[in-house]
Amino acid sequence: MSSVMRSVKPAGQVLAFLLRQRASAWVSTCALNRRGLPRPGEYHGSLPGTVSCRTLCSRMALREGLVFRQLYESSSSTYTYLLADSESAEAVIIDPVLETVERDLMLVDQLGLTLKMAVNTHCHADHITGSGQLKRRVTGLRSAISRHSGASADLLLSEGDAIPFGRHVLTVRETPGHTDGCVTLVLGDQSLAFTGDTLLIRGCGRTDFQQGCAKRLYDSVHKKIFTLPDQCLVYPAHDYKGQTVSTVGEERRFNPRLTKNLEEFIDIMNNLNLQKPAKIDVAVPANLVCGLHDV
Repeated sequence: MSSVMRSVKPAGQVLAFLLRQRASAWVSTCALNRRGLPRPGEYHGSLPGTVSCRTLCSRMALREGLVFRQLYESSSSTYTYLLADSESAEAVIIDPVLETVERDLMLVDQLGLTLKMAVNTHCHADHITGSGQLKRRVTGLRSAISRHSGASADLLLSEGDAIPFGRHVLTVRETPGHTDGCVTLVLGDQSLAFTGDTLLIRGCGRTDFQQGCAKRLYDSVHKKIFTLPDQCLVYPAHDYKGQTVSTVGEERRFNPRLTKNLEEFIDIMNNLNLQKPAKIDVAVPANLVCGLHDV
């Protein structure tokens, strides 16, 4: 047998080994332990031409028949979420922003959806809600916000209320602390939680204005959000560091504020020394009408 032929077999074995390793890495990107984290020793990066482990797992965690889009407004670092039932095309939008109404309506039209509800997780201080413009543009659209927010809306939300859209439902959990009227919206199977400003990725909402209370926020997170399954995906209303999603397990383990005891947490929140949002004097009065009148 020639030296060329002898070299083919080892080369083929090496290639096969590399392909097996790559396939193994691909599978392990979506393997999570009970804390919602990659298991020790598994592949933590992205394969060439693929997206990250967290993004892949986020997509796989979504229920069959659920249309889901995460949208971003850069000036206030706000996330808007569009959820819809693929069968009925009924849709809900969470935390719409005035400046991105045209973008959101275009996406709704392109996907062939019927927008039924615009929900605000609280009365925002850093941007004006897009609910008012959406209501003027979409026939039959209703607005919603917590009844403890002091704001007006078509639907005032309380603990345990359901927001149905097709075969799916969002359940309201009252999570005050950042404001009196903060809510977390949890998908029916508890695979997704939209936490507003109550729980951010490796952080939380400030508590130094708008009825803010560090103790209430701490209790809200520990009793209403950290009691969800570890693998439940956490989608906040804002992020300032380019992150898009976390899990309940991650935040319970790694959140630098909410892993502290209550006394330590209150001390942290009392010493943030943050500037007030630039739009607070305009945004809060506008958002108190939550889309029922001109904003």
